[in-house]
Amino acid sequence: MPRQRWWPATVRARATIGATAVVAAALALASSALVGLLERDLLRNAENDARRQAESVAGLAAVGNLGRVRALAPGADFFQVVSADGRVLMSSPNMLGAPPLATAGTARPGTRLRTRNVFPLADGHRQRVAQVVVDTPDGIVMVYAGASLRDVDAADDTTTAALALGLPLLLATVALVTWRVTGRALRPVEEIRAEVAAISDRDLSRRVPVPDTRDEVARLAETMNATLDRLEASGVRQRRFIADASHELRSPVTVLRTQLEVALAVRDPELWPELIGGALQDVERLQHLAADLLLLARIDAAQPVPAVPLDLTALVRDTVAARAGDRVGVRTDLAPGVRVAGHEPWLTRIVTNLLDNAQRFAEGRVDVVLRTAGGPGGPAAVLEVVDDGPGIPAVERERIFERFTRLDDARSRDEGGAGLGLAIVRDLAAHHGGSVTAEPAPRGARLVVRLPAHDHPPVRGRTAPADVRDDPTP
Repeated sequence: MPRQRWWPATVRARATIGATAVVAAALALASSALVGLLERDLLRNAENDARRQAESVAGLAAVGNLGRVRALAPGADFFQVVSADGRVLMSSPNMLGAPPLATAGTARPGTRLRTRNVFPLADGHRQRVAQVVVDTPDGIVMVYAGASLRDVDAADDTTTAALALGLPLLLATVALVTWRVTGRALRPVEEIRAEVAAISDRDLSRRVPVPDTRDEVARLAETMNATLDRLEASGVRQRRFIADASHELRSPVTVLRTQLEVALAVRDPELWPELIGGALQDVERLQHLAADLLLLARIDAAQPVPAVPLDLTALVRDTVAARAGDRVGVRTDLAPGVRVAGHEPWLTRIVTNLLDNAQRFAEGRVDVVLRTAGGPGGPAAVLEVVDDGPGIPAVERERIFERFTRLDDARSRDEGGAGLGLAIVRDLAAHHGGSVTAEPAPRGARLVVRLPAHDHPPVRGRTAPADVRDDPTP
């Protein structure tokens, strides 16, 4: 449903209206309670004055001494004594000649209170009248005594006028203070918004101002700057990746073109097989590089893939068995029943890339060890691939997982490596909630992959549907 047009669009205006409405409701309730309590207290005082006067006269009437009634008691305005037949037996001076307020009739003895207008005392105020029915030697009489409610009416008028004048001023003050305080609190948010709006994809070095308030807005600015740091780092990484990929693609394309131009220029058929063979090697290298780049792009895009429980022991065993004819043999030490949850083609790619890297530099031996181990996050499957090659210098153990990194650039380029194998291993391991590290070894290199272990029964076989299968690699 569309928002009502009358409702303000800004947070500042909504906060001001909301705060003013809440304060107005609270003040209305408090004012009503104040007026009610004040009126009840003053009315109780008037009732007590009228009751005392009526009971005093009734006491004298009960013993036949009405003639001894003295002047009005403090707080009382009048009294009147009426007989059963409606005659006024006695009254205060200000009620002389006034008709009886009522007749005794069949009234029962007792005291009653009521508020009424007494016309002989028409001073613009009501009277709180106490009525006492008493049995006298001459019969039943009714004694009336009244106290003016002028104090109650005056207090009501004064309080109502004060509230009518003061409440709008107080609400205006609340609205003004809320407007200014909200505006001051939201000013850094507007500065953050303006700065973010000015940031473009070509200039991610700008940062939003962080107010020195240590409140939610300051934490928002810090979080925004941290996000911009990650975006800038991602942009730098992406541009570096594009530059490195362009460089890697340019070399085999240039060589391939040169070989094809030579083959076109040479008229000797005996040289064609050699030239065509070299061109095919470069095409294969391009095919491998394109597949790796496509896989990295899919990982960077965080495309979802099915993750199911897998028997990692069987997966590693099958992957090693498929490489039986490689230059360097692989020896395994696999713990049975190691299970993980993941995507089988990508886990296979992790093992394949680690074996490719180890066999490329090993002199005559590659060991693969699979076991389970405990950790801060729970049990983990630990896969170690160790070779007896030249090893990895300690200062390079983190850099080897960066894209297009070669410790021996000339040798790696000649053998077809693009420096993407270990970078793919790191990204795929992170995609499965794990990690890969290069750790010290007595000889050669030792790469260790840790993946969260899974306790459910494993599922064998290909798990990915056709539209999410791994990129084929010749």
